[in-house]
Amino acid sequence: MSLFNKLFHSNKLEQPVDMSMISTDMHSHLIPGIDDGSKSIEESLELVKALYNIGYRKLVTTPHIYTEIFKNTPDIILQGLEKLKVALHEANIPVKIEAAAEYMYDDTLTKKFKAGELLSFGKKYVLIELSSFITPVNLFQLLFDMKIDGYLPILAHPERYAYWHDDFENYINLKDREILFQVNLPSLSGYYSPQVRMMAEKLIENNMVEFVGTDIHNMEYFEQIEKSRYSKYLEKLINSGNLLNPTL
Repeated sequence: MSLFNKLFHSNKLEQPVDMSMISTDMHSHLIPGIDDGSKSIEESLELVKALYNIGYRKLVTTPHIYTEIFKNTPDIILQGLEKLKVALHEANIPVKIEAAAEYMYDDTLTKKFKAGELLSFGKKYVLIELSSFITPVNLFQLLFDMKIDGYLPILAHPERYAYWHDDFENYINLKDREILFQVNLPSLSGYYSPQVRMMAEKLIENNMVEFVGTDIHNMEYFEQIEKSRYSKYLEKLINSGNLLNPTL
């Protein structure tokens, strides 16, 4: 297939994927006012209700922890979670919600890990984001140390790291070290770029994806999530037997 066809080919299902087959989302920004996600309780309720209506029954929301931009702590996140839980109960939205974090791989992540400050979920899963612009240094050592300590690192949206797109060996090296991959649903709609969509599809095609996340920040993201439900690759991922979302 030519590059033109790969970038612009139509690869859609006739009917949307039933998201209840995924059941649990493990990457979102639903606690209001603490990162670049929801701005208010009202917006959070709108987003959670939208996710519930398409089949999600449990949400693990993951605010950013990024030293220079989003200076969140476990206390800030967990206090925000409790307020959101109260609001969901009062609004009669029957979704189970927990919180962890999306950790930026920066100079302080190792310190947080060694101090025992990481918010994990499920089987000690930890969601880690890399810079969009700078190739990570010493990443393998930190991931190895975390695994020795019983954590299971999940690499958030690996399809979005353009500096790896021309060298698939980087992804293979991470999988050889048993690092889990989480693809964003909006990547499958082409929201970020055609190249990001193609990499997400390639990772799924190669059975390298264990989690899929909404990464929802606002209703614009939800519109992209709705589009992604028509992706044949999302259907392929669900049918692969690799997806761990339902186990959370």
